[in-house]
Amino acid sequence: MSDKVTIYDIAKTLNITAATVSRALNNNPKISEATRLLVLETAAKMNYKQNKLAQSLRSGKSHNVGVIVPRIDSNFFASVIRGIEEELRPVGYHVIITQTNEDEVRQSENITALLNAQVDGILMSISNVSEANDHVINNVVKQNVPLIFFDRKKEMPGVSSVTINDFEAGYLATKNLIEQGCKRIAHLTGDLSLEIFINRKKGYQKALLDNDLVFNEDYVLQTKSSVDAGRQAVQRLLGLNTPPDGIFSSSDFAALGAIQELRERGIKIPKDVCVFGFGNEPFTRFMELSISSVDQSPLEMGRMAAKVFLEQINNTSKVKIEKKVVLNPELQIRKSSTRI
Repeated sequence: MSDKVTIYDIAKTLNITAATVSRALNNNPKISEATRLLVLETAAKMNYKQNKLAQSLRSGKSHNVGVIVPRIDSNFFASVIRGIEEELRPVGYHVIITQTNEDEVRQSENITALLNAQVDGILMSISNVSEANDHVINNVVKQNVPLIFFDRKKEMPGVSSVTINDFEAGYLATKNLIEQGCKRIAHLTGDLSLEIFINRKKGYQKALLDNDLVFNEDYVLQTKSSVDAGRQAVQRLLGLNTPPDGIFSSSDFAALGAIQELRERGIKIPKDVCVFGFGNEPFTRFMELSISSVDQSPLEMGRMAAKVFLEQINNTSKVKIEKKVVLNPELQIRKSSTRI
């Protein structure tokens, strides 16, 4: 057999048309699953290799999509990536995943590398909003490569985003603590240069205002999303003349650290201090003292970001599509915040 097997060879072997073979190899939804699997199995047996470069030149598409996340070792971002892949793979797209580790240089390098790889689009959760990164992000738009932000976004004309309502999430979580009798509620926030943390803090403040509780700046601490950071935050809060009786954390990991520190000091949860986290990480529901948390619907967020990308890449009009999809947060109320 020739070293260069073609789709015509596969078609002849299976007694079907070359067009059917081509569609099956490219995951065309018009082809049945049985036919697609038969073609793929036959192609593998015949050692057929698709010429991806030729395909890209003909279609003007690489069928590769870049995804940029701050951290891959996060259940939230892993679930978002899963949602993206589940939506894109059936229509023939492959996902290239990169992470920034919250580093703006790596963020710029990742964007440049994906553009050089000629991806058809970039789905991104930003690590920061520093001006040093602006020109690199703007370069994506200038090259007419679809850019969709998810979770963490930057306001840019012509760029779509998929987020949850972080203001509402902060409001509802704080309201839950108030309903449990908390009067002095602390807030462990993240990087306040990022819109998601700004909005969560605003929601927290509004809930206090609506319930005639005083906002105390001493109760607001910027912390990293880590157990150690949560422990350190509680150490500072307990050093105040009037320590809080409730904690709303923008991170489940910081919430876990806060709980560990409180319990080691003999402070009962939720009797003495109620704790509410954010992210609905798997460990929050499996602990003996399960942790209340805000569910961000990461799987749905990933799927929706992919759908927005597909809508943009398939858009034949000259008018750019700009969508701002905002998902509703869901509270998962558990033992750590339940007194009543």
